[in-house]
Amino acid sequence: MSKLKVTSPFDQYPIAEVDLWDEARVEKVLAGAYALFNQRKKGLTVPERIAILEKAGQLLVARRVEFAKRAALEGGKPLADSLVETDRAAQGIKIAIESMSHMTGQEIAMGLTPSSLHRMAYTFRQPVGVVLAISAFNHPLNLVIHQVIPAIAVGCPVLIKPASSTPLSCFAFMELLYEAGLPQEFAQAIICSNQIAEKLVSDPRISFLSFIGSSRVGWHLRALLPPGVGCTLEHGGAAPVIVEADADLLDAVPLLVKGGFYHAGQVCISVQRIFVDEKIAKTFATQMTTAAEKLRVGDPLDAKTEVGPLITPAQLKRVAAWVDEAVAAGATLLCGGKALSDSCYAPTILYNPPLNAKVCTEEIFGPVVCINSYQDRKEAIQQANALPFSFQAAVFTKNIDVALEMIQQLEAKTVLVNDHTAFRVDWMPFSGRKQSGFGTGGIRYSMEDMTYEKMMVIRSPQL
Repeated sequence: MSKLKVTSPFDQYPIAEVDLWDEARVEKVLAGAYALFNQRKKGLTVPERIAILEKAGQLLVARRVEFAKRAALEGGKPLADSLVETDRAAQGIKIAIESMSHMTGQEIAMGLTPSSLHRMAYTFRQPVGVVLAISAFNHPLNLVIHQVIPAIAVGCPVLIKPASSTPLSCFAFMELLYEAGLPQEFAQAIICSNQIAEKLVSDPRISFLSFIGSSRVGWHLRALLPPGVGCTLEHGGAAPVIVEADADLLDAVPLLVKGGFYHAGQVCISVQRIFVDEKIAKTFATQMTTAAEKLRVGDPLDAKTEVGPLITPAQLKRVAAWVDEAVAAGATLLCGGKALSDSCYAPTILYNPPLNAKVCTEEIFGPVVCINSYQDRKEAIQQANALPFSFQAAVFTKNIDVALEMIQQLEAKTVLVNDHTAFRVDWMPFSGRKQSGFGTGGIRYSMEDMTYEKMMVIRSPQL
């Protein structure tokens, strides 16, 4: 059987080897999940699901440090941030449990016409069927929570394919679910080739696809889905921020440094393009640079590390090439712009890079922030909206009218005022538009997508 080697992104040290599934093994678990869903009497009752999820949450809290260290080791996110991720994961389970009481329907009015007399009608929600989840590397535990827990909560068997670079957190959480009482056939993690994964996506026994990853792969997979199969696609972007002249820089700068360099910029809503009023642009850039230069880069398992490695040396080389291209085209390098090792890249700030450079037109997914000055707010809005993808955007201003104007005119699905673009809580709707995604993420919203509304109409002469 083929093996997949899992290595630490920080130093490429081998962590583990996992079995790479062949087509026969994938078929076996898919067939089992499909049969399980079609044998409704063998399904878990709502009280049973709640008990399992509550136990899973308790176990995760008890093993918080263990899970955080595993995620930091395989994914490279600093331990301090991985601890936050683990806490979010536990909170996500609670949100799913709380949301189960909201999976309700409504009464549909009858008796309004002669033909509808003697009838009553109600809607209710039922699980759609087998869920296939394909996940990304950058949040190896919490993304699993967002894709697997909603399916379990609503009664859908789920198969999850974690990122090949970070499968260990997923495997560990699956074992935790089984320990909490979940029958194994309800949720299973699989590691297979992309070719087998594509065949799985196109299988008519799959009823819903949850995908988190690149735009290129996501839209390709959506095209493979059989007719009628639902999906959510969560891709990336190049999040814009507009900083007005009246912005409180003492407040804005630390937030934008965190939003830009958190997890070495490997976040789909990471701060990437900052448009600053020319009256304060140089002051803002100086303060951002000073703060960025103080960030501690290194081993993600070191509690003092603030910026860890990129996921692979190849990604570091790509980021470095993009930065070099922008500098050669006229951008001013304010800080960084160099590799600190085969995996760690210094937090980098570019001032006024050409707007057609890759750092301004594509998702960097690295520790690089671009600052461009503007004279007119309309120009900044136009630049912020210029790309074919859009997820979250932000504006910093003390003027409520300007803030409301930005909220109306920025094309992002979420606009944050006086906060960075990487803000998220797990009970809010989370989605991109244009090339950045399809459908809506978030625990409760995923639970709604993994169910469908069904109606019953009862006729009786007693009505």
